[in-house]
Amino acid sequence: MTLTAARPVVPVLDAGAALGTASALGAAFAEGAAARDAERVLPGSELDQLSASGLLAITVPTEHGGADLPAEVVASVVATLAAGDPNVAQIPHSHFVYVNALRHQATPAQKGFFFREVLAGKRFGNAQSELGTRTSRDYRTTLHADGAGRWRLEGEKAYCTGALLADWIPVLAHLGTEGPLHVAWVERNAAGVTVVDDWNGMGQRTTASGTVRLDGVVVGEDRITPYHLTFTGPQTYGAFAQLLHAAIDTGIARGALEEGAAFVRTKSRPYADAGVERAAEDPLVVHALGQLELSVRAAEALTGEAARAVDRANADLTATSAADASLAVAAARSASAQASLEVGNRIFEVAGTRSALDRLNLHRHWRNARTHTLHDPAAWKVQHLGRWAVDRIAPPNHGQL
Repeated sequence: MTLTAARPVVPVLDAGAALGTASALGAAFAEGAAARDAERVLPGSELDQLSASGLLAITVPTEHGGADLPAEVVASVVATLAAGDPNVAQIPHSHFVYVNALRHQATPAQKGFFFREVLAGKRFGNAQSELGTRTSRDYRTTLHADGAGRWRLEGEKAYCTGALLADWIPVLAHLGTEGPLHVAWVERNAAGVTVVDDWNGMGQRTTASGTVRLDGVVVGEDRITPYHLTFTGPQTYGAFAQLLHAAIDTGIARGALEEGAAFVRTKSRPYADAGVERAAEDPLVVHALGQLELSVRAAEALTGEAARAVDRANADLTATSAADASLAVAAARSASAQASLEVGNRIFEVAGTRSALDRLNLHRHWRNARTHTLHDPAAWKVQHLGRWAVDRIAPPNHGQL
């Protein structure tokens, strides 16, 4: 079958252009990040800039008109954006993950349609998690048969990052009562779709991670893709998703360290016992900042290696290469979570009393880190690494590894 590539509306960026664009946007987003957090202003304008830049289209396959950039570049883009504002960086996380889902499970017609949407600047949100189920990977939302080729979607989702500001919302649901999990692709403004702006987390306050209610939403079979089939063999779907979480954490850590060091250079007073003119010359302060730089660099290096492991597995997908990718990402997630929390906490130790003033909002870095690192337990990443080290037990084949 010959595929006709979409005619892009947004720029198709090569690796260099993508990284340069991310750097420019990250710096621009950083300027208003503290105020948006303090006042809980959703980044609608910033997301529109992100869409128009072409960065959300960098994983569209080349046969559909995209650049198909590797995971290593995507992770660097996300980390760079997160250093500026991790809220803006987290919102398109699900966008990239569900573009990836389309690559692997959609029909040619579905790929053609949705990749054209992405190249036109459209955004994907998510409606996946639910409250009140036994575990975070249990779901009640269901697609009920409603005639030939037609289904009705019923359920309620929570923590739906980006859904409020999305064009399409991929919804994870059972196909039929207790049937296999599928993704129902519904338009944000479709009849029966209600998105509630009720996220009130202490950190990542402006990710638009509200509730999605689905009341008899009509879905055609051409807007349904299988999810369960993703895990019937080796896959990097989970590793890629977790890699982007690691990138967000490393970005939080890098942004916190840069702002903390700038505070020390320009606003902190030296401690009298140090006998120096500037706080930045205090050897204890310098040593502490050096320790933090080491933690951040380690997390960045592990995230980079994890991205390359995902790319290697994508090039030659086997059970071994997929497991290697998952283990590399597990290491990155563990290190990035630790670094973001450590830096968010210790910048006050080096910056001094004045840095604790609420109006400065330096505490947003720790709040963002603490909130985002709760997405799924980092301790289980270490557990799977330990099982591999002791008995060479491969990690489980699911979407969080």
